[in-house]
Amino acid sequence: MKLRVYLDTSVFSALVDEAVPVRQRETQDFFDKLDAFDPSTSTLGRDELAQTVDHDLRERLMTLVARVDVIEMTEEMSELAEHYLRSGVFGPAMRNDALHVAAAVLTRQDVLLSWNFRHLVNRRRRALVNEVNTLLGLPPIEIVAPPEL
Repeated sequence: MKLRVYLDTSVFSALVDEAVPVRQRETQDFFDKLDAFDPSTSTLGRDELAQTVDHDLRERLMTLVARVDVIEMTEEMSELAEHYLRSGVFGPAMRNDALHVAAAVLTRQDVLLSWNFRHLVNRRRRALVNEVNTLLGLPPIEIVAPPEL
C-alpha cells in the first residue's frame, strides 16, 4: 500500500522556484518518485496556484497539479479548520493552512507535505494539530518537508 501524501501549495511552488536551488532540487527528487506515493492536493491548493499572475508559470503549476488527485473541499473540512483556529493551533491569518491540514486529516492522508516551516512543518504545530485531532477522535497526521520522505 502506498503512502497517502497531501501536497500543499509550497511543494508545487518550490519545484518551479529557482531562487532556492537546494529546495528546488529536493522537491524535484520527491516528484521523481511521485509514483511511489498516492499523492493529492485539494481544490484550495489548486485555486491558490491558479492565482499565479505569470501565465507561463501558472501553466507549469497547473501541469504539476494534474499529476495528483484533487480533493474537493467540504463543509466538514471548513468546520475542522475553524476548530483549529478557535483552539489556537493556527492564528486568524493562517486560515488556509488550517484548511490544508483539515483536508489532509479528513481524507485520511498519512502525511501532509510542505515547505512552510513557519506555519506547518514544525514540532510544536504538529503536536497541537494532533492534540486537537485526538480530542475529536480523528487520526494523527505527519507534517513534514519533502526531504523527509
